[in-house]
Amino acid sequence: MRKWIPCELHTHTVNSDGELTLTELAKKARDMGFSCIALTDHNTISGHWERDKAQAESGIDIVRGLEWTTFYGHMVAMGIDKYVDWREIGPKDIDRGIANIHQAGGLAGVAHPFCMGSPMCTGCYWSYEIKDWSKVDYIEVWSEPFPSIEAKNIRAFRLWTDLLNQGYRLTAVSGRDWHGGDCGSDPVSVTYLGIEEDAKDMEKAVKEAIAGGRASLTMGPLLLMQAELEKDSSLYALGDIAYIKCRNQKAKVTVNIDYSVRKDKWSLDDADMSIALFGNVGKLCEGKISRERSEISFEVPLENLKWVRAELYGRMKNIDTMIAFTNPIYFEEGA
Repeated sequence: MRKWIPCELHTHTVNSDGELTLTELAKKARDMGFSCIALTDHNTISGHWERDKAQAESGIDIVRGLEWTTFYGHMVAMGIDKYVDWREIGPKDIDRGIANIHQAGGLAGVAHPFCMGSPMCTGCYWSYEIKDWSKVDYIEVWSEPFPSIEAKNIRAFRLWTDLLNQGYRLTAVSGRDWHGGDCGSDPVSVTYLGIEEDAKDMEKAVKEAIAGGRASLTMGPLLLMQAELEKDSSLYALGDIAYIKCRNQKAKVTVNIDYSVRKDKWSLDDADMSIALFGNVGKLCEGKISRERSEISFEVPLENLKWVRAELYGRMKNIDTMIAFTNPIYFEEGA
């Protein structure tokens, strides 16, 4: 069995340019309803020493990492216990840097790829030349508060979709790039990760969930999806690959919404909501959803379909917008 834990996957402390110590940040994250954060200070792991203390005092889990902060873009090395140097990595050999992160046992993630660069944030805009996107583990498609309405995040979402259409199984996450400050009344995005109920090593479990595409992003309720093939009784969840023998069939795709998560930490305007399914062939279907109707199913033809994800639309702060979306379920021909 899996449980879905709310995570903040991009944070900074006083060890780089953050406002709080790791312990203070962890306690604040706990009070915001998070179960796990990733420590990703700029170009340093000097805050790692405080991890045990911060976990003990806050009660949440902390994944060690760092954010490579360079002139050509920012990359997060997630789940590392030692420093991985970036200074000899140039704009055309980031693949070598990614290999170094993997060798150290970490995941490599592209941070806020379309964040404004110089002079506002030198190097924040991604300009590294990636030769093989299959080596990248994840990409931040939502960054900062109220991410769905930001042009930079809309571009990142499109980039992720384009990569999915090219056949890359790249996990999407949100990373608020949180420096410890308050967000005011703006909605906060959360990455829910699906981990095993009996997981003992949470850092390992978080890395496995991200690498396996078991992630759902939201500014409100938790959105989950599963698929059942017409000629196969097996159930497939986020990140799974459904191997199919025959394309001439349909999949029953069921989407569930859990409104109970992080109670009192978010609110939706009183307006109609809808669930849409998208895939490599475009928009597949759409249906109305509400608090009274928290589950909806669709019959989806599998012809030419390589992946499918669910998207939740509604209104927050008087703005009609995407509220949540899942990572895909994949369909591939095979035994």
